[in-house]
Amino acid sequence: MPAILSPIRTKEDVLFEDSLRPRTFDEFVGQDKVKSNLRVFIQAAKKRDEHLDHVLLYGPPGLGKTSLAYLIAKEMGVGIKPTAGPVIERTGDLSAILTNMQTKEALFIDEIHRLQPSVEEILYSAMEDFSLDIVIGQGPGARSHKLKIRKFTLIGATTRAGRITAPLRGRFGIIHRLDYYRDEDLRKVIQRSAKILKVKVDDAGAGEIALRSRGTPRVANRLLRRVRDYVDVKGDGVITAREAERALDMMEVDRLGLDDVDRKILSTIVENFGGGPVGIGTIAAAIDEEKDTIESIYEPFLMRIGFLDRTIRGRVVTPKAYAHLGYEYREPGSRGRTAPPPGQRKLFKD
Repeated sequence: MPAILSPIRTKEDVLFEDSLRPRTFDEFVGQDKVKSNLRVFIQAAKKRDEHLDHVLLYGPPGLGKTSLAYLIAKEMGVGIKPTAGPVIERTGDLSAILTNMQTKEALFIDEIHRLQPSVEEILYSAMEDFSLDIVIGQGPGARSHKLKIRKFTLIGATTRAGRITAPLRGRFGIIHRLDYYRDEDLRKVIQRSAKILKVKVDDAGAGEIALRSRGTPRVANRLLRRVRDYVDVKGDGVITAREAERALDMMEVDRLGLDDVDRKILSTIVENFGGGPVGIGTIAAAIDEEKDTIESIYEPFLMRIGFLDRTIRGRVVTPKAYAHLGYEYREPGSRGRTAPPPGQRKLFKD
């Protein structure tokens, strides 16, 4: 079974997530401080009949950056043109998009940290004085011309804010970080999604799914989808705490939200590298996973729950993780392989 947190999103995944997106700020659960600030900025821009200042949203994947981008455009009463950093390969691609923007319209660039440097430079003048530097001709006779464009709002989203260059970051007037969700907010997300999907779930069942959703609405909705399949086949169609527990145990998602890849990362560091320190590139090679995937998806959560430390010399597994996985703790860097002791406690019920 593919990992619940797999970064690969199928067409079915995208359609499923789109069907659950909130249509208004009131429907958007969580991120209260971010929503409150955005509402003020949007109301002020509408009152002055101006475009909204450029917005940068960053944080771990699955927390609602795309949903917020669409809600911002909707609240402003303008259209939105979505694209992604890796898609814009040439400066001409971005220039074509910008010259066709309508006044106050929003341009949403997901994964904005992955823009090519030459493409990014086009944004500087576009964001600052709403013009494009066009070079006409070639060689000694080439000359630069400034082409004015309509005032627009750039909404950038990224999971790697540290990779955004200072010149680009400095041109965003509104910058917000999205944080992981509390279990109570996730329970509301699950109940809202269940209502849309016409799935019966009680409070305890929603709470059990929320508990294992690692603070991420996207994961919560994916787990809800899989638990729904389980109760349709092996239950009576109602998601209770007991049915949710059985379904999630079957998927090997434990009560802290760790899936098989999380445990593989931790156990590989413990068994093959004495608990660390070990470099991220070595870990990626050892478990046959992309380095960026580990850094952006798995590592932040493992660090947040105190299972992994990032040091100058590399990643180190903490005593807390040893205890959770049933390993006998050894000082980091100890030579030799570490194996789980006989009769280690089980993460899942039989």
